[in-house]
Parts: sequence; structure tokens; C-alpha cells
Amino acid sequence: MSFTIHGLAVSQGIAIGHAHLVSHALLEVAHFTIAPKHVEAEVLRLHKAVDRVKVELAGLKAATSSGAAPSEVDAFVGMHIMLLEDPMLVDAAENLIRTRRANAEWALVQQMEQLVEQFEAIEDAYLRERKSDVVQVVERVVKVLLGHPGHLPPKRKDGLGTIVVAHDLSPTDTIGFKDHAVAGFITDAGGPTGHTAIVARSLSIPAVVALRHVRHVVKDDELIIIDGTRGVVIVDPDERVLEEYRLRKAAVELERSKLKRLKSTRAATLDGEEVQILANIELPPDAVQAKGVEADGVGLFRTEFLFMSRDTWPDEDEQFEAYKSVVKTMAGKPVTVRTLDVGADKELEGASRAEDNPALGLRAIRFCLAEPKMFLTQLRALLRASHFGKLKILIPMLASSHEIDQTLILLDKAKAQLRERKIKFDESVPVGGMIEVPAAALCLGAFTKRLQFLSIGTNDLIQYTLAIDRGNEAVAHLYNPLHPAVLRLIHQTIQAGIKASVPVSVCGEMAGDPDCARLLIGMGLRQFSMHPAQILEVKQAILRADASDLAPKVQRLLKLDEPDRVREAVEKL
Repeated sequence: MSFTIHGLAVSQGIAIGHAHLVSHALLEVAHFTIAPKHVEAEVLRLHKAVDRVKVELAGLKAATSSGAAPSEVDAFVGMHIMLLEDPMLVDAAENLIRTRRANAEWALVQQMEQLVEQFEAIEDAYLRERKSDVVQVVERVVKVLLGHPGHLPPKRKDGLGTIVVAHDLSPTDTIGFKDHAVAGFITDAGGPTGHTAIVARSLSIPAVVALRHVRHVVKDDELIIIDGTRGVVIVDPDERVLEEYRLRKAAVELERSKLKRLKSTRAATLDGEEVQILANIELPPDAVQAKGVEADGVGLFRTEFLFMSRDTWPDEDEQFEAYKSVVKTMAGKPVTVRTLDVGADKELEGASRAEDNPALGLRAIRFCLAEPKMFLTQLRALLRASHFGKLKILIPMLASSHEIDQTLILLDKAKAQLRERKIKFDESVPVGGMIEVPAAALCLGAFTKRLQFLSIGTNDLIQYTLAIDRGNEAVAHLYNPLHPAVLRLIHQTIQAGIKASVPVSVCGEMAGDPDCARLLIGMGLRQFSMHPAQILEVKQAILRADASDLAPKVQRLLKLDEPDRVREAVEKL
């Protein structure tokens, strides 16, 4: 019987294939007591399994370095290796084996459940989703302990690919499927910042996540259609629906092949307005992908990824090498590096701060200003890298001129320290601010006087304007980029920048949405920054837009107060 399931669309495209269920029941392990004389042997069994998984992960890390796997995977594999070296996991499990005389599988799963509880208490959506790293790395070890070999979906003789159906997928899973005809991913769990989403987008494989109980309603080898644009999964479709999606899939693939021809085309509207399209990156190797689609530069380098997949902060030289490598890869094109953007729920050298609401607490620039030694280290590394190309420094989550002034004072101090060491850097490195707090969008005069450029982070601006936690499933459906209040804040930020001759970009998810491109062009935006995989599609939307025609239409749209009417007006642009 055919039926449809709706989830969260995280990687666009259409896939048709047969289901391959990936079981996660391995973590439902038995508990039994070990005889005293066998306890040491059980501890040794645990460590041998951990060592074997470390070797597997080291091989996967080598694959990312050689280009055999997407660069996005590198950070996740690094995090899995770090977790296996964390005493909170393996050493604590060993202690349970000794004190409770428990079997290794049970001890490891018990400790995993404790760590997962700690992650679930974290407010930040990205960090909260890292609980899946703990589960996935433990599952790999349990698989070795139980003697379960990894299995991959077989290649299909009918020409159709494989649809991987899982509770959740790790980056290592996706690499394992790399040489097979995997057409798409669907999972019970996940979100836009999860592993499946990030890796699926990097591989341009359609994916729908957050389907809740998809593994319980889909059978192995069942025919499935994934609509990665609409977030729809159709199980056992009839011939009429199947034919319709075959035609849609062919049209999508034809459109993608056409898009490649736009790679070297300069982005400009029909009436000749030049538009800059930049790339968002997380790790230095991602700059290669940005260069591959001929991005005009890097509009957002998220430096927290350098800090998060490890248990110690990177020193100045390590950061300098990372920033320099991106600047050199982009070969003269601008590279905007955002300073560390973490919250109070990220431990600093073993010390943590308990806060009732970390999303409104000591995060981003507030955190950096509270840790001046760490911040100065990053600023010195950034300044040193500026000697090798067009580097710009972007400060996240600014809310007042006082925070800008404090940041600039520390930047001057970092410059003085480098001068004392006779190290060269760009004395006039541009400094910009993220507009992601409504207070900043409403008091732009103080920002345009002190900063050289602005970047609108629409993800947080929407979240803070509408008081909605995107990571909270109970209210996530209320998250609306086209809410009139959000659009007015974006518009007045763009216009304030134009009036003050301060460049403004949008680097949130809205920038990478082709449907929003015409809206933002009509608002006056001329600088977009997005994931490299989204650049060509957005470029096509820009090439088809007429800025002079859109401007008056958008002005009328901004006067609307009802979200539904706004959405209708945007669809008509």
C-alpha cells in the first residue's frame, strides 16, 4: 500500500530507489556479571575494540585528506577520535567493568547514556546535536565487541539506487556508502545542522530527516521516492506517481547540468546590477569547494569548528596556519573570518559555566570579551594571516557600541603585540559586525560609524526576533524567515548600509534560498554568502532578476502585516 511521510527537507533533489534499513538496535545490549578472574580480560577486550575503531577512523581521516571523501566529514571524524580518547567515555566504562564486574558492551552503553543526557541539556542547537556523535562512536565500538561486521547495501541490477533508511547516520556511514549507488538518505532523527544534512548537501544527495518512526514503517527493498525539496517521502508509489517523479527527477538533473555552465558567468541582474556571491565554509579544506564553483570569495569562515572537535583550544600558530591556508587557497579573493562563536555550554579547559538560558547568556562576542587571553590569541592569528591575502574580521552577535569598542581595543592590543615581535600583518584589516540581534538592527548608526562592513545572520536574527528556538521541535514550525518583522529588520539594515556606504551581506540560510534571492535583490542586497553547493542555483535566480522592477514591488510587500500575505507576495515576485 502506498503512503506518504512528511519530514524536514535538508538536501534538495529527487531520488528513486529501494530501501536499505540500517539497524541501530546494537545499543540494546545485555547486562551480565563477569567472574572476578575475568575482569582484566574484559577491560582488555574493551580497549582492543576501541583501538580497532581508532584505526578505522584514522583511515577515514586519511581519506578526507586525500580528497576521497567530502571535507565536511573531517571535523566529525576528528570529533569521534577525540571522544574515544576522552576519559569521560572509555575510562569511565572501564571503571564500571571493574567496580560492577559488568560486561564491556553494557558498561560502554551506560556511560554513553550519561553523556547523551548532558548533551540534551545544552541550549545551542549545533552542540546539542553532537550527542549523536557519542551514540555513533559507541555503536562502532559495540559492533566490534559483538563481532558484527559492517554491511553495505548491494548495487542494484535494475539501475535504481539505494535509499538508506536509518535512525541517524554518521559521516563514517556516508563514506562507507560512497562506492555504492546510494540515491538518498532518510532518517528518524536529525536537523539542518546534523551529520546527514551536512554530508548529503556536500555530496548533492537528496535527504529528508526528522521523520520520527520511518524505520518502523518501511521494509527492506521497498520502493521509495524522496522529494528532498518538499520534505516528502513516498513509500511503494503507484505507477502514475512513479512516472511523474521520474519526469521531475530528469528535469532536476537537466537543470543541474545546465547550472554548471554558469560557473564562470559573472552574477548580475537583467538591468546590469552587479552581485557578489560568496561562500560559507566551516573548515580550511572547504575553500577548495568554494574555489571550484568560482565563488567571489569567502563570506563566512566559521572558526568554531577549529575549536570544537578537540579537548584543548588551538594555539596561535595552529590557528594562523588554518586561516592562512584559506586565504592562500582563495588567491586574492576576500576571506571573511568570523571570530569564535560558542556559548556558555562549551567548556573552557575543564571549567564550565552553568546558565539557565545559554542562548541569551555568555556566548559569541560576550564569551570572547570575557576570555581576553583566548580572544587575543585568535586576533593575533587572524592578523598574521592577513599578510597573505584579503582577510576581513567579522564579530558575531554584537548588540551595542560598547562591545565594538572593547573588541577594537583588543584588536589594537593584538597589533601592538605583533609589532613587538616584528611580525608583518595588514595594518588596515577591515572589521565587520554580524547583525543577528534585533537591538543591533534597530541601532545601526553606532555600527556603521565604527565598522567597515556588516553581515546579516538571518538564522539567529529570525530566532531572536520571533523568540523561537529552532532546535525545539515543539516550536520549530513557527520559525518563519518571511515574517514581516524579520523582513523589515533585514531591509532597514541593508538600507542603512547603503546610506552610510558600508557594504552589507546576508550569510544566513536565506542567502542560499533561490526563492528569497529576488526578495533580497529588491531590498537592495548586492552581496550574498552561502554554502558552495547553493551558489550556482542562486546565481541563476539573480541572472533572471530585474532589480529596478523588483524594488517597488518589495516596497509594497514590506508594508504587509500578515505573514501569509507576505508569503503570497514573495511567490509572485
